[in-house]
Amino acid sequence: MYRMIRPLMFALDAERAHRATIRGLSLLPQRRLPDFPASLKNEVAGLRFSSPVGLAAGFDKDGEVPDAMLSLGFGFVEVGTITPRPQLGNPRPRLFRLVEDEAVINRMGFNNHGQRSALARLQTRERRGVVGVNIGANKDSANRVADYVAGVKTMAPVADYLTVNISSPNTPGLRDLQAGGELVDLLSAVAEARAPSGPPVFLKVAPDLEPGDHDRIVRAAKDARIDALIVANTTVSRPPLKSRLAGEAGGLSGAPLKPLAQDALRTFRSASAGELPLIAAGGIASADDAWQRILAGASLIQLYSALVYHGPGLARRIADGLEARLAERGMGNIAEAVGSG
Repeated sequence: MYRMIRPLMFALDAERAHRATIRGLSLLPQRRLPDFPASLKNEVAGLRFSSPVGLAAGFDKDGEVPDAMLSLGFGFVEVGTITPRPQLGNPRPRLFRLVEDEAVINRMGFNNHGQRSALARLQTRERRGVVGVNIGANKDSANRVADYVAGVKTMAPVADYLTVNISSPNTPGLRDLQAGGELVDLLSAVAEARAPSGPPVFLKVAPDLEPGDHDRIVRAAKDARIDALIVANTTVSRPPLKSRLAGEAGGLSGAPLKPLAQDALRTFRSASAGELPLIAAGGIASADDAWQRILAGASLIQLYSALVYHGPGLARRIADGLEARLAERGMGNIAEAVGSG
């Protein structure tokens, strides 16, 4: 069906098409969650995941359709990025399809309706499946660390996990929080703000890092009791691209990000010696892509941009492909494959 409607969606501006998709999903009746085989079920940071295939943040910025996405075959969904106060984000146009490259460039700038709106919405849903909340800082914030602390305290009651997003390239200066002292201060504040019985906290990092950054980030994450790393966000680099839109400013995602994200995952796996769970994101568009990330050390994977080109059935197709690969290798559970490559 997606092959039939894709030309209609691509005839619209990318952001307008995305909003139409969210509106359409919000009208769907609630359905039961799909059943996944036992071989795909695993536990990460104390959470039980029915499938390792998740939806990355950015698709459902305000937590409007997490249950619809779970019912479409995702093992978990991450909503956001959500900031303390509502903000419009960057001027339009700010979302671009690079069709020839199966890529996307965005410079959205954390556009969302704020934590109060998302909290009220998520409080009304029946808790089912795993739904994480990705938190960020407002662009004009005088104290970004305080924004993340507010996010931890405000969104914890409705989140199965929280993701501290300091890796978006579209909020000026945000990635500076990945630097040495800034990262330690931020994660120390987040650790202090966490309730003992609160949800696990993940850290989302950029793929554009310098040698030595990976070891430093891992040390800071371990010291602050961060439960997992998400590797990685969009890139500001520009590998060779075919599209005439290649020069647009913003973060690049999709197929061209795959090599960079894979390398970052391997480096973080080495830096952490397998002691910190890793969640792979960036350029994952098939069961083969997902399998390679799992072999390289990812306990879970996330995707978003690939949905633009391959449709909402992609999550279930990847899960089915992973199940087949486990059977081919005589593995009883996906956890056996993590890091085995």
